[in-house]
Amino acid sequence: MGESAERDARHQARMQRKKAVVDEKIAAARDEYGLLLVHTGNGKGKSSSAFGMVARALGHGLKVGVVQFIKGAASTGEEAFFRRFPEQVRYHVMGEGFTWETQDRQRDIARAAEAWAVARALLADPDIALVVLDELNIALKYGYLELDAVLADIQARPAMQHVVVTGRGAPPGLVEAADTVTEMALVKHAFQAGVKAQQGIEF
Repeated sequence: MGESAERDARHQARMQRKKAVVDEKIAAARDEYGLLLVHTGNGKGKSSSAFGMVARALGHGLKVGVVQFIKGAASTGEEAFFRRFPEQVRYHVMGEGFTWETQDRQRDIARAAEAWAVARALLADPDIALVVLDELNIALKYGYLELDAVLADIQARPAMQHVVVTGRGAPPGLVEAADTVTEMALVKHAFQAGVKAQQGIEF
């Protein structure tokens, strides 16, 4: 048996062992309920991942609700796209821009409260299978909303409803309550080299 054939045989044996382990884990995973997912960290991709899940849900014929807490001063590609599906996606842009742009804490608090009222309605609707709370972590980080009240509303949602929360600086209490937490790590970003935000990539 040549070196290449031996390598191929070792690979096949490893994959067979791996498949047995994975198959066993899949067979043992029998629970099914609405998940709370948190996308946080300083890296790019938190909202992008959440909107990928929106597309996935729509592909399965599910209804989705989106509330954007901070973004809103400028339109985004995802907003323009998902508004094409008004029967399936309830899309609410509630922010007025990034906190360093608004520079008005009381106004930001008031807007966050309005956004949360919309989010609560989505979280109470059993017809909505997925709720995306985009940049909610920022509103929590700056104290615009009370974490305990937010968690209580999330925990009171319909049993099969999934929730995705995005934004940097997820508070420890939210991380603890979540079923799945992903931290996006920044390795390198074009903006650091002086490249401006571009359509289809950042917005």
